[in-house]
Amino acid sequence: MVDEGVVIIDSTDIIDYLDTTYKPNSLRPDSEAEMQAMYDWMHMAKDNHLSIKTYMYYKLGATGLSEEELIEYRKNQTYDKALLAFHEHRSTHGFSQEDIDKATAVLDDCFAKMDVRLKDHDWLVGDTFSLADITWIPQLVVLGRAGYPFAQYAHFERWKNIIMARPSFKQAVTDWLS
Repeated sequence: MVDEGVVIIDSTDIIDYLDTTYKPNSLRPDSEAEMQAMYDWMHMAKDNHLSIKTYMYYKLGATGLSEEELIEYRKNQTYDKALLAFHEHRSTHGFSQEDIDKATAVLDDCFAKMDVRLKDHDWLVGDTFSLADITWIPQLVVLGRAGYPFAQYAHFERWKNIIMARPSFKQAVTDWLS
């Protein structure tokens, strides 16, 4: 995204920037402690994107990039070296059972933590929908399409259903996927 000459690449950074820059109806908590908790949840989603990709690509049977695609990808992927290494590995070696098991364990840990938080709360931070919740929406959509077993996390499942019932989810996700 480019806004007023500012280039922002990562989706988590983009929503944070937009919310900071265009303040009306901010989706940030008021307290410093809740702000830190919001960033912790946002970073957890961001930091685990390779586990999400591993799980999704494996479950959906996605093949690696062709040699030509990989050459082009190498030229264009200068921002995220870990993502480049991920696609190099996926395209040349595929995923081992160990890769899948590690990715699944990371995801299970994330959703177990979310389930604990959501046991006594409707939202990941504070008492209202926030950037922390928004950050996890793409993950739940992608992993849902890949058949991730969310039902084992009852409180997360309740949160997921509340999120998916929001008119903004229907407009931004459901209608777009249709």
